[in-house]
Amino acid sequence: MGDVGSGRGNIVLEQKFSVESIRAFLKSKTSYDVLPVSYRLIVLDTSLLVKKSLNVLLQNNIVSAPLWDAKTSRFAGLLTSSDFINVIQYYFSNPDKFELVDKLQLDGLKEIERAIGVEPIDTASIHPARPLYEACIKMMNSTSRRIPLIDQDEDTHREIVVSVLTQYRILKFVALNCRETHLLRRPIGELNIVTEREVASCRMTTPVIDVIQLLSQGNVASIPIVDDEGHLINVYEAVDVLGLIKGGIYNDLSLSVGEALMRRSDDFEGVYTCTKNDKLSTIMDHIRKSRVHRFFVVNGAGKLTGVLTLSDILRYILLGETGM
Repeated sequence: MGDVGSGRGNIVLEQKFSVESIRAFLKSKTSYDVLPVSYRLIVLDTSLLVKKSLNVLLQNNIVSAPLWDAKTSRFAGLLTSSDFINVIQYYFSNPDKFELVDKLQLDGLKEIERAIGVEPIDTASIHPARPLYEACIKMMNSTSRRIPLIDQDEDTHREIVVSVLTQYRILKFVALNCRETHLLRRPIGELNIVTEREVASCRMTTPVIDVIQLLSQGNVASIPIVDDEGHLINVYEAVDVLGLIKGGIYNDLSLSVGEALMRRSDDFEGVYTCTKNDKLSTIMDHIRKSRVHRFFVVNGAGKLTGVLTLSDILRYILLGETGM
């Protein structure tokens, strides 16, 4: 019995030191270190029509883009799928203003968001030369779960949008470069990082507009789809909403989730699951190998019991169990 307790104690201690080592690694690096050698960056002018910006995102297979105010020559925030969901909710509640949607520009989103009482476009940013740990903390406190990197031109002192850091990119960077991730051997169920209470879900028969409301109310990027017994069968994501409305604004919101999924693009990355007994090292290995943004936690019978997001994992690394 003593050997078992001693072995578990070693695992707990080993994980504590490993997390501290990863944290020190993040403090020793800058956001520049995370960026690939070459990459494409799409920045949208705030005078662009909302419907055109949607097409740009979909054509380039991205879900967010920095905004640029040409009048002030300054960064103007980060456009995400949440902003399109806000537009949908506004016009669904105000059908008499429906004809204005084709004329709506990105700089008009603030009026939409003010009208429905939601957070305005996220304008948080950080200089890319600042420590990566600092960027992670700022990202964790942002509503978009991303952080734009904003530099300044040495001659003109005007702002320059360098890139946008995501939680996935940072965690993959950690998984690729920190051997300590292999020592994170405690089960995730012990770490108080799994959201188990009030996990919103839907059925295949649920209307899309109802799922959109769940996405907005919970400020989440996906809603798990379960059957009548609670077995996880699929997921409906905020990006699925963008694909649904690209053909003309908002005509298909009465479709069921099941019908809407028939229109999902072929490059869907799939549904990733885990159990509370899975080790954090296993989770990090999945992030290293696959483009995964969340894990749905299921029991032995395949029933949904919770969700583990990249935000949860990053918060644990940054702050430990005291920060959960």
